Amino acid sequence: MSSPAIATIVKMVESLPDELQEQVVEHVRAYLAEIEEEKRWDESFKRTKHNLVAAAQKAKEEIAAGMSTPMDYEQL
Repeated sequence: MSSPAIATIVKMVESLPDELQEQVVEHVRAYLAEIEEEKRWDESFKRTKHNLVAAAQKAKEEIAAGMSTPMDYEQL
């Protein structure tokens, strides 16, 4: 079932020459792929947020206790 927004987009694209229609489809595919990737990232972050917060807290505690050394970026 199509929403009014989808029907509007279809009409807009149908008014274009075939070559431009193909370009629009490719742009929409790429855009939707980006949206899906962002969605997966957000879900992954939500699942691991607690672990990330705990690791940050532990690092802060180690720094405060003098148990850390500055990172040498030349050794990376």
